[in-house]
Amino acid sequence: MALRAFRSVVNGNSVFRLRSVLARYEELSLITAGRLCYSSAASDHPTQTGQTVVTERKGVVVTVGINRPEARNSVNRETAFRLIKELSAFDQDDTLSVAVLHGLGGYFCAGLDLKELSTGPDSLKLVQDVTQGPGPMGPSRMTLSKPLIAAVSGYAVAGGLELALLADIRVVEESAIFGIFCRRFGVPLIDGGTVRLPALIGLSRALDLILTGRPVGAQEALAFGLANRVVPDGQALQAAVELAEQISSFPQLCLRADCNSAYHSTFDSSSFTEAMQFEMDRGQPIIAAESVKGAGRFAAGTGRGGKFFEPDQK
Repeated sequence: MALRAFRSVVNGNSVFRLRSVLARYEELSLITAGRLCYSSAASDHPTQTGQTVVTERKGVVVTVGINRPEARNSVNRETAFRLIKELSAFDQDDTLSVAVLHGLGGYFCAGLDLKELSTGPDSLKLVQDVTQGPGPMGPSRMTLSKPLIAAVSGYAVAGGLELALLADIRVVEESAIFGIFCRRFGVPLIDGGTVRLPALIGLSRALDLILTGRPVGAQEALAFGLANRVVPDGQALQAAVELAEQISSFPQLCLRADCNSAYHSTFDSSSFTEAMQFEMDRGQPIIAAESVKGAGRFAAGTGRGGKFFEPDQK
């Protein structure tokens, strides 16, 4: 089944199983036996230092941090495996609503670990059929059923840009840099860069970045639509968590159905009519599940006078 099935529908008919991807990673020997000591459950405290990916739970929000600052958070095989496992755990955890992806040490992600790649092509165990295995960066072929926000500081370049594109929203620090820096070294975009980037910012602007490999600052990224928010340096993670908490305060079935439909109409629909039908089929069950209750709150005075975020909206 295609990895796109990760984005589950409201009626629960998701047919993709996470364990198949994780098993595929192990089959491909992306992690050597005994090398990885992993705790799949996000805790209320950051996981121990020395792990390449660390998580911290903040209520219904979980932060997932790439922890290789000595390598500008470039992704090696172990990190790719950990990223997919942590995001898979988030997607399956009914007590979590939003995840925030970030990098520790002032860098988001500098892309694939080229030092590891330089040892030879066998360092990448690639599967030609993209429906049968993950990308080199790990979760790049996943589409989650719940929102993902990227908190971008420092460099988000090459495969790191592709990881940022995986997110639904990107909160970007003023000094952050995007770019397809792998252009200089003949490393192709095979983690969704040529697919998601044109959909987000348009083909013309995407080709400018793809062909030149030039750096793009935060303000230009904001003008392009590549960045959704620009915040002062050092504040991306905090701002992203606050945004995640706001998003998590909404009725979640409705939010996820609308997000799912937007992705479907952009990437998967065969026609306008089919996209409209998909929207209707996913939205109609929400009316009984959440809309009637929400309409009752409105009738009782909730949300009047421009007040947007209300306690206990769900």
